[in-house]
Amino acid sequence: MTDDVRNVIVVGSGPAGLTAAIYTARASLDPLVIEGEPSSTSDQPGGQLMLTTEVENFPGFPEGIMGPELMQSFRDQAERFGAEIVTAKVTRLDLKTSPFGVWVGGTDGEPTHRARSIIIATGASSLMLGLEAERRLIGHGLSTCATCDGFFFRDQDICVVGGGDSAIEEALFLTRFASSVTVIHRRDTLRASKIMQERAFANPKLSFLWNTVVDDLIGEEQLEGVVTRDVESGEVTTHPFTGAFVAIGHRPNTDLFVGQLSLKDNGYLRTFDDRSHTSVDGVFACGDVQDDWYRQAITAAGSGCMAAIDAERWLERMGH
Repeated sequence: MTDDVRNVIVVGSGPAGLTAAIYTARASLDPLVIEGEPSSTSDQPGGQLMLTTEVENFPGFPEGIMGPELMQSFRDQAERFGAEIVTAKVTRLDLKTSPFGVWVGGTDGEPTHRARSIIIATGASSLMLGLEAERRLIGHGLSTCATCDGFFFRDQDICVVGGGDSAIEEALFLTRFASSVTVIHRRDTLRASKIMQERAFANPKLSFLWNTVVDDLIGEEQLEGVVTRDVESGEVTTHPFTGAFVAIGHRPNTDLFVGQLSLKDNGYLRTFDDRSHTSVDGVFACGDVQDDWYRQAITAAGSGCMAAIDAERWLERMGH
């Protein structure tokens, strides 16, 4: 444990966390960024962009940029202005007393770090199918974001797995690019709202595989096919889809904050006054951990800026 009390600790290192680090560092607040661990699926340093390939919709890169390269640039910029970045996983937080306690690598004893303010940027994790091939093929024909990657599947036959509003919205969006989009759903009816269903059924590029689950993904370096199974008949079929979008939901990484911060009904952190303030004074949230609507790298970065400015002004008001 250190006796030092940091002005700001940033928990998380995706676009939101590293943007917050850049702004707080430039404000001479000497932020500490605890970026997560590479082995963790829900605490990936650099966020979900580390699992993508080319990013074409982030402003300033007209030719596109690889996701890991973009996040390395974020990291380098934060360190250039003096942010300290630690590769570790936060295992416990005490947000009930100030300065706040932060534990790394365990939950017992005294906190590893203390801070006057905390910026939470732990993000959200896309729910996946649990297949071994997913980690190998994510960003190589397998995606969780149609807005991010739809353009790459122009004139291809692709599929969307899911049956809720998010899945149907993604499928409809993808029809702008793909030759055909097949919705794979484990039930015989959609969970999506009626208006979304009407739009889907009216779209000639959309077709449906009912009572069907995905058993496997084919391809070593690029997706070449999707193996499905009819849950009623047991029939197994291999489809030559070259793109697959998993749209079965997201899970915000908020386990550390249950019982300490106010959460929305869907588990995302609640922020107030159209800003980054949480239910605890001095604790701020940004990025996908509190954004259940946009979930884009650029909006995450923007909210990281907001959290940094909110934290800076709060510290000033508190006399720090």
